[in-house]
Amino acid sequence: MSDPDVELRRPGQPPPSAVTATEDEDPSLGELFGELSRGFSQLMRQEIELAKTELREEGGKAAKAAGRLTGAAVTGHMCLLIASLAAAWALGEIIPVAVGLLIVAVVHGIVATVLYTQGRQQVADIDPIPDETIDTLKEDARWARAQPR
Repeated sequence: MSDPDVELRRPGQPPPSAVTATEDEDPSLGELFGELSRGFSQLMRQEIELAKTELREEGGKAAKAAGRLTGAAVTGHMCLLIASLAAAWALGEIIPVAVGLLIVAVVHGIVATVLYTQGRQQVADIDPIPDETIDTLKEDARWARAQPR
């Protein structure tokens, strides 16, 4: 008797024992696209994390600058209040106490000026553009263009 599966095979199809898959075969196009898709997804997640980190750092700088500017505003307000009080008192009594109040107002004005200057410098140092992320995205684009097609 011959092979019992002869009727189940199509004409010209080799018997099952003749078909052997080699492990050295190239991956299929679907597998390559799947791997590319997974790699691209992982790359995008990493880029998003990098952007978040950069923005978080710049946010910290902005918070410090805002604190200094707030301090300058509060101290400047105190300066205005004390200067106003000193001027009113000086006009009313023309005594040395008013001069003392005026000196305190000047000191507060100096503090406000220093805080304002430092805050303004910190604001100038803030870079809201995530440069590292942009650089790595450009690098990724160059790499992708250099890949053989």
